[in-house]
Amino acid sequence: MVNSRNKGMGGEREIIAVLTDELGGSANGLTFQRDINQYRQSDLGDIICSDPDFPFVIEVKRKRAGYGIDPNWWDQVCAAALATERGKLPLLVYRYDRLPWRWRFPVAAVAGMDNYLPAGDIHEQYDWRYAVECDQMTAMMIIREHLADA
Repeated sequence: MVNSRNKGMGGEREIIAVLTDELGGSANGLTFQRDINQYRQSDLGDIICSDPDFPFVIEVKRKRAGYGIDPNWWDQVCAAALATERGKLPLLVYRYDRLPWRWRFPVAAVAGMDNYLPAGDIHEQYDWRYAVECDQMTAMMIIREHLADA
């Protein structure tokens, strides 16, 4: 348990560094940190942004070995996104030892980049069960597009 928690915290710190390097700085001044309330309260992501309007709830997973995602991971981040008052989208970031990070977004994050309205007509929204995975460079492009549309 202790080793898995340390691995999880280490993974969160890695992703915070990536997000800070890619999205922080003088351009938009975003900062990221671990959400320490995640252990006390359910339906919270692992990483929070200094901007409350940041469009994603981020869940980070690190495991020793495996392939693909555990469906419970996606369910967890979707539940956290649904619990937000600001209508955020789920973002799962995961990796296994000696493999690169994978970034999983709902299709809605890509298909409706310029006009996604979480409070819009439910029939026009994409189901979060449909998701896309990508590498870090593509994920940063998707996030930047959402930030530009905000």
